[in-house]
Amino acid sequence: MTSMSSSMLPFLLCLLFSLSRVTSARPHEDFLQCLSLHFEDSTAISKVIYTPKNSSYSSILHFAIRNPRFNSSELKPFVIVTPTDASHIQAAIHCSQKHKLEIRIRSGGHDFEGLSYMSTVPFVIVDLINLRSITVDATNKTAWVQAGATLGELYYRIAEKSRTLAFPAGSCPTIGVGGHFSGGGYSTISRKYGLASDNVIDAQLIDAKGRILDRESMGEDLFWAIRGGGGQSFGVVIAWRIELVEVPPKVTVFTAARTLEQNATKLIHRWQYVANQLPEDIIIDVLVNRVNSSEEGKSTIQAAFFSLFLGEVDQLLLLMQESFPELGLAKDECTEMSWIESVIYIIGFPSNASLNVLLDRTPQPPSLQFKAKSDYVQEPIPEIAFEGIWKRFFEKDIEVPVFFMIPYGGKMDEISESSTPFPHRAGNRYIFVPVVSWSEETKEASQRHLAWIRRLYRYMTPYVSKNPRAAYVNYRDLDLGVNNLGYTSYKQASIWGRKYFKNNFDRLVRVKTEVDPTNFFRNEQSIPPLSSW
Repeated sequence: MTSMSSSMLPFLLCLLFSLSRVTSARPHEDFLQCLSLHFEDSTAISKVIYTPKNSSYSSILHFAIRNPRFNSSELKPFVIVTPTDASHIQAAIHCSQKHKLEIRIRSGGHDFEGLSYMSTVPFVIVDLINLRSITVDATNKTAWVQAGATLGELYYRIAEKSRTLAFPAGSCPTIGVGGHFSGGGYSTISRKYGLASDNVIDAQLIDAKGRILDRESMGEDLFWAIRGGGGQSFGVVIAWRIELVEVPPKVTVFTAARTLEQNATKLIHRWQYVANQLPEDIIIDVLVNRVNSSEEGKSTIQAAFFSLFLGEVDQLLLLMQESFPELGLAKDECTEMSWIESVIYIIGFPSNASLNVLLDRTPQPPSLQFKAKSDYVQEPIPEIAFEGIWKRFFEKDIEVPVFFMIPYGGKMDEISESSTPFPHRAGNRYIFVPVVSWSEETKEASQRHLAWIRRLYRYMTPYVSKNPRAAYVNYRDLDLGVNNLGYTSYKQASIWGRKYFKNNFDRLVRVKTEVDPTNFFRNEQSIPPLSSW
């Protein structure tokens, strides 16, 4: 039997979010002329503006398209703005409003539905790739991080100052902090410290009027909304001030892979009762996928149990023997390392990899097209239901089916569901994230794989949260419902909004009405103002 290719793991973890029909060039030209009048340094325009006439336009556009499913999209921007200063964003906002162009904000490009770089109406992209400054204050355990920085860059800069400070955000190093923090952002240490958004203590945002606001000037309602209310509803966050957390000098990681022949189904079933009840110093995630069996020509299911423990290996083994002895964890499956080294380990890089890999913004191969969905599980799923999933995983015309199970509990249970817009707190055992990926570049292949994951989603209905059937906004899913970009009714938006935000949706709508009543900042799943109803 062969296990999942290690080269595929970074791609899978990074999942765990044309205006060719427009014949007139005037909006493009008028927008550029407007920018030239509002850039304080007119010489900067040629360095930060890209149009289809520029030779670099295509490479800039596609560099941060993380889902190749959208590489061939005809929904392309008139202009890409890559600001190096907040004033460039202010100019882009003003000129977009004046010339009736929609604006899309891209931080890392990981939006699962491509909403940070596509639109069905004339638009421009503001790509924050040049706004990536990070200032770490190890003494006060805080940092300012600009929204165009990646998680990998943030972790690297923290480690430069201290090996016992960390931040509870995602595992994929190329994710941009701008969108990630805006939707919540969970991590391997969220059971101890909460989400990324729970540890944001200030921010700088440019609103629809072009004002630069911090926490004090924006007010607590808007500050509440941007920490979990999803990206691009309230303005352009250009920087976050975050509170760093303490980790021990030495942590322990393990990966324990078990197949169906090694009782994977029973282990997954048992994990559901254990994972969210464990001490907050440990997390055990599960990645389930189809692999080759030891019998030639056959496949099986493999469950890989990934863990980070904020302590040493002997403590971990005692805890596992007491809480989850069924896994049969052996000491040689465990490795002690620093927290920053655990970040690299979880991504799937070799143990001798340099920390410099965290600074690489380019996507890790293989680059597969994908579709993901999300669910919250509140009661353990029966074994027979997992067996039904295996049957679907064995369908031969489906290339790469996987799902993740990430436990909550610990600190996640202690924080009120209304403390931020992210409502998925106490009562949720884990988040269930199915993903299907494929390499075949045909319309038929895309339709086949999309239909497959939608059937799986329907199959899971009896086993997941209800009223509403909840979902995670950072795992954007347009199947849940979309806004009409011309006129969005409250009823229309609440279809998807309550799944992401539950009862927090109405408060988000009120905040939106106060800060962006004309609905300038919008996309297919942005919060609408009252005036749109």
